[in-house]
Amino acid sequence: MQRIVLAARPQGEPTDDCFRLETADLPEPGEGEILVETAYMSLDPYMRGRMDDVKSYAAPVQIGDTMEAGAIGRVIKSNSPDFKEGDYAVGRFGWADHGVQPAKHCYKWDPAMGSPSLALGVLGMPGFTAWSGITAYGKLKAGETLVVGAATGPVGSMVGQLAKQAGLRVVGVAGGAEKCRMAVETFGFDACIDHRGKDAKAMREALRAECPDGIDVYFENVGGPTLGGVLPLMNLYGRIIVCGMIAWYNGQDDETAALPLGKFWRQILVNRLTVQGLLQTDHVKRMPEFFAEVGPKVASGEIAYVEDVAEGLENAPAAFRALLKGGNTGKMVVKLHG
Repeated sequence: MQRIVLAARPQGEPTDDCFRLETADLPEPGEGEILVETAYMSLDPYMRGRMDDVKSYAAPVQIGDTMEAGAIGRVIKSNSPDFKEGDYAVGRFGWADHGVQPAKHCYKWDPAMGSPSLALGVLGMPGFTAWSGITAYGKLKAGETLVVGAATGPVGSMVGQLAKQAGLRVVGVAGGAEKCRMAVETFGFDACIDHRGKDAKAMREALRAECPDGIDVYFENVGGPTLGGVLPLMNLYGRIIVCGMIAWYNGQDDETAALPLGKFWRQILVNRLTVQGLLQTDHVKRMPEFFAEVGPKVASGEIAYVEDVAEGLENAPAAFRALLKGGNTGKMVVKLHG
């Protein structure tokens, strides 16, 4: 088998030297475990945080260990009654073309739901993150205004579509004219703002023009100037759902990152804001509800999605670096087999 390991911890933006492609013996599944041949692996912004040796909500990847990733693969050997050979299993198989995991940590993918790649995007962790955050914390009301960054990514696009279906005005923020068109034409947003070249003040003015009644819900994927533009426009009893901060993952600094805590704290108090951190792992028991509600909408086309597929494990590092710079269009996955 082949795998990509963490060769060095990045200092800022990851470079080629941070990754190493290795050949290893095919692993043997133990009691209660399954061995899969990976069909697709996911690339997601959170992986950048796992490359740093700092305390977080999950342990960092150690030097020499396989880079972590969600993946879907075909079972080629099973020591569990829950899976048989030929089943598709979704689990944490990493940046590798084969992987072993305890069957209890995986779930079976029904091919009737569509391409296995959907298990990593619109019907996987990103789609579930958006749905669980909006349904648990959004308190959406028809007529309100929602803003979401990274609007054409798998999380942002799901957030926007769910909010639009709930009767909200939905304004996205994305990088470049093409992504902004996609947000409106493909995902049905009311408007989308190009963040490129804009500081917090310029973002505030652009957002003010598209959100004349202020902002009631902000789904935070990006941080940076987008957050700086949103904060002054938050309405009384507004909700901020904190999912990611990709603008700061490589250690970038900007005026919003340097915003005095006291000023932010006062905005929370004066506007009685609710600021809620979101980890989809807190909601995993609701996965059947998610599949039951969103699965038919994806099948019917009521929920749209876009995939960005890289071919081959060796191209995963370059695709990941592009993802961190907004170089992807839609959900980024790497196709390995199938």
